[in-house]
Amino acid sequence: MATLRLGDTAPDFEQDSSIGRIRFHEFLGDKWGVLFSHPADFTPVCTTELGYTAKLADEFAKRNVKVLALSVDSADSHTKWIDDINDTQSTTVNFPILADSDRKVSELYDMIHPNANATLTVRSVFIIDPAKKVRLTLTYPASTGRNFNEILRVIDSLQLTDSHSVATPVNWQDGDDVIIVPSLKDEEVIKQKFPKGYTAVRPYLRVTPQPDK
Repeated sequence: MATLRLGDTAPDFEQDSSIGRIRFHEFLGDKWGVLFSHPADFTPVCTTELGYTAKLADEFAKRNVKVLALSVDSADSHTKWIDDINDTQSTTVNFPILADSDRKVSELYDMIHPNANATLTVRSVFIIDPAKKVRLTLTYPASTGRNFNEILRVIDSLQLTDSHSVATPVNWQDGDDVIIVPSLKDEEVIKQKFPKGYTAVRPYLRVTPQPDK
């Protein structure tokens, strides 16, 4: 399978999970999606990752995002492990975990990197928009837990920039100033879109307050 690139349609699939059979595109419906893989159940880093993701349920919900995890373990293994996650991380796992024991989805999304591990999935992340387009991909090694606050930050940026003619600068957080995209040059249009005005640090670097705040 060729590597998925930004703007590609996220491949649809049907697979078993901790809550039963899932058809991916149907599961997402008209929402954003975060599909992420972990190497194995009953492992320490993965336990902390899925526990923290469960604690972010309200944050994902208010952004209209559905979360779906994956490993090559069985659905029965997932169900037993969820009890451990809930107990050790003081949370309740509230999203399904795909049981990709036949590696169908792992291969479809290029989640197994043979030079790292020939059988287990790496820590991949895909953010998918309501049009089923891939908007972000991340790959972490097995030894490094992901920063799920960064995943939320990227979703905030994508949703903002889809709705307004802006881009978000380095280390941007929701509510910070943003940048007017260089392709927007008509001053009358700029005045309409950005009534709070802007500061032109350079002709190509125009900073303005976040327009939806």
